[in-house]
Amino acid sequence: MTSISGSSRAGRVPALMLQGTGSDVGKSLLLAGLARAFARSGLKVRPFKPQNMSNNAAVTADGGEIGRAQALQARACFTEPVSDMNPVLLKPQSEMDAQIVVQGRIAATAGARDYYALKPSLLIKVLESFGRLAGDAELILVEGAGSPAEVNLRAADIANMGFAEAADIPVALIGDIDRGGVIASLVGTHALLSPGERRRVKGYIVNKFRGDATLFEPAIGTIAERTGWDCLGVVPYFGPASLLPAEDSMALEEGRYAKAADPADAEPITVAVPRLPRISNFDDLDPLAAEPGVTIDLVEPGRPLPVGAKLVLLLGSKTTIGDLEFLRAQGWDTDIYAHLRQGGRVLGLCGGYQMLGKKIADGQGVEGTPGEAEGLGLLDVTTRIEAKKTLKEATGIEIATGASVHGYEIHSGQTSGPDCARPMLDLAGRAEGARSADGKVMGCYLHGLFASDAFRRAFLDTLGAKAAKADYEARIETTLDELADHLEAHIDVPRLLEIARERARR
Repeated sequence: MTSISGSSRAGRVPALMLQGTGSDVGKSLLLAGLARAFARSGLKVRPFKPQNMSNNAAVTADGGEIGRAQALQARACFTEPVSDMNPVLLKPQSEMDAQIVVQGRIAATAGARDYYALKPSLLIKVLESFGRLAGDAELILVEGAGSPAEVNLRAADIANMGFAEAADIPVALIGDIDRGGVIASLVGTHALLSPGERRRVKGYIVNKFRGDATLFEPAIGTIAERTGWDCLGVVPYFGPASLLPAEDSMALEEGRYAKAADPADAEPITVAVPRLPRISNFDDLDPLAAEPGVTIDLVEPGRPLPVGAKLVLLLGSKTTIGDLEFLRAQGWDTDIYAHLRQGGRVLGLCGGYQMLGKKIADGQGVEGTPGEAEGLGLLDVTTRIEAKKTLKEATGIEIATGASVHGYEIHSGQTSGPDCARPMLDLAGRAEGARSADGKVMGCYLHGLFASDAFRRAFLDTLGAKAAKADYEARIETTLDELADHLEAHIDVPRLLEIARERARR
């Protein structure tokens, strides 16, 4: 087994790994909150996730891409995200294969079996990134993926115990009580781990508890009797978690954008968003969803787009041609044309922008099977998908309103055509995007548009919605601090730091 333990700097840095009894148990959120708690105490903290699977990606300071969750965690640490924080990112393109991003750059596209064979070589890259990150850190918080009890994948694991053993890092196990069966999931995980892996686990945290936490106290003894593990905390459900960017599309299964009507908003507007199979970077919706006068209708397959929506918003996609075909199969193209005839507006971001054009060509098969497709024809532009990927941050103005914008571009397509002569954005002198002659259809490649308060308010005003005077970025900071406070109240945070530092003393 490849290892970096011993006398190296990486071997001495305090580190702790959060692993889960399953996916979506709250590892990403807990790591972000703990990172903020430790960072504001004065420690130089860095987040790390060896392997992530998500189509929600962020652009890094060094020009690469990583999972959005690691970018949020970097923010919690008061530092810029870099590619080494998530050295292996898998971006699913179909049920059978995924694009593999290694240390911020596209390395290959592979099916599950082919990827399994690549893992030993990828572990070298993972340890290399960890070592570089450790060279500038006083504490590294590592996030696992899925569960360490997936014994069918253990032989080539780089995401959980395989990495923890190679880097000699102690583990805290996270269980989600909200989904039920947390005692069985903790004890069952213990049963499936090897003796060495069990010893590596220094305790567990029960997450998303609702109600009277004293009712769980008898279970602590039961778990200790069967595992020998200490309880490091029982964390009550943290409602404001929905205000922070989600790691992946599993959050959409939980009704992320559903909210109760506010009696103070007599006429909230509806933004209709088709739920496409390979939807990406859906956190573009978060600032809109936070507005009290806006309802996000995430339209599931089998349901038509709602009549009366003020805006149809097409989000990014990992497989644009495939998702465009799905959109047509659902009849949503017909709904969009009807929406425009009734006076509605359409906005496409990234892949959604490409769909609005006349044609998309992917001759190299960058996003799947080589080919081309007719677009929706709502903008007079065409897109050519290329292997070279654009990854950069950008700042400028939205031309129609003059409002400032800031965000990031992460796309393989290059779009051109007559409607680009009416760009949507001016990014430091560079024209970006396109707009129809009547102004009802527009699109661009800039993610993060709606996080820019001035643009969001101006844009919603054109739709007839009154935007709140909220500072979206400040609210993210406030929520991270509140999360840190929440965890410090319910987790033995000093004990976690002690466990991490014990690694450095070995």
